[in-house]
Amino acid sequence: MLLALAVGLQSADAGTVGALVVPLRQSLHINNIQVGLLVTVSTGVGALATVLAGPLADRTVRVRLLWIALLVCSVAMALSAASPNYGWLLACRVALGAGIAVSGPVVASLVGDYFRPAERGRVYGLVLAGEGTCTAIGLLVAGELGAVGWRLGFGWLAVMGLILSVAVATLLREPLRGGRRPRTDKTADSRRRSIWRELRWVLSIRTNVVLIAASSFGYFFSAGLSTFGVALLCGRFQIGQSVATMLIAVLGVGALTGVLTTGRIADWLTDRGYINARITLGGTAFLAAAALILPTLLADNLLLALTFAFLAGTAMGGVNPPLNAARLDIVHSRLWGTAEAVRSTLVSISTGLAPLAFGAVSTALGGTSRSLGDTFLIMLVMPVVAAGLLLCLARRSYPRDVATAWLPRS
Repeated sequence: MLLALAVGLQSADAGTVGALVVPLRQSLHINNIQVGLLVTVSTGVGALATVLAGPLADRTVRVRLLWIALLVCSVAMALSAASPNYGWLLACRVALGAGIAVSGPVVASLVGDYFRPAERGRVYGLVLAGEGTCTAIGLLVAGELGAVGWRLGFGWLAVMGLILSVAVATLLREPLRGGRRPRTDKTADSRRRSIWRELRWVLSIRTNVVLIAASSFGYFFSAGLSTFGVALLCGRFQIGQSVATMLIAVLGVGALTGVLTTGRIADWLTDRGYINARITLGGTAFLAAAALILPTLLADNLLLALTFAFLAGTAMGGVNPPLNAARLDIVHSRLWGTAEAVRSTLVSISTGLAPLAFGAVSTALGGTSRSLGDTFLIMLVMPVVAAGLLLCLARRSYPRDVATAWLPRS
């Protein structure tokens, strides 16, 4: 649960910015591009910092690294709440991005050492359920508080970050590295390894590269949705900020259903000899999400749109648990942190660019609520491409990469 909340803090922050789009624009007199930049800056800095955080997670005490990072995030969020202007708020997002960078590599490495391969899909489902829940809570709480004042939307996250930091420091214990696999001399002598050599090693795994690319496309679309989803509802159906925030949480409920289901199914199928189950389920979920998002965007009736949104959220949420478990299958335990750092860096770049791209395209199309809907239709190509990469490429290379993951490489 603590690992889920640690990952979820980043999602809650992104959801908070999305819920506060309207009050931020009104209070600070900014446009959609500047709102998107708030997310882009933090994720961009996080992408660069993650390159160092991954190898560090493979070489130091991970639990200690995690609670320190959470404390940094808490301070950055508190300063965001006190921002007198847009420039101050943007600067606080830089510090926040550096703190957020640590959570991905550390949590991935800890999941690999805490749990057996046969249950990692289910465990990642629980971790991502916490992440999705935090996104929904971020949208809901910040949206309600944003109706009073946008500073409260950032302030409550600062308090939650502080509580989480203390909980991680006092309740989690550092597990044995690679405890479920035989240790080798190379594993034990981690501090002497070359970081650049490890990065090349991780990127030499074909399935890993395909998984990273597919994840980047999926997170790109999700980041745009979390940032501008509330604004889209407000403009399209002529409803208020608080009501739109409540309705967008339907996506979060759907995603929660998906993440709690596909990981377990993938584990069950894998145990019964279907080695490609995790890849196939992830690709199919991407394809189903794209098919269900289309009628969501075209529906004129609010109830009908919410029904399709729930189903689309279920499919989109079902993508990540099997794929995250698959990444641990194809990489040696001594490189779990580095592998997740590479993935997180490239995904963060994609996620950081998404709000800016969504804002720029919607502005170029006229800056109206209709143009925002057209932007989402254009960006729908992202999950379709992700599905194609997984079903056409990753399914071929995954069995081989699983078989060779624990072989020594020179």
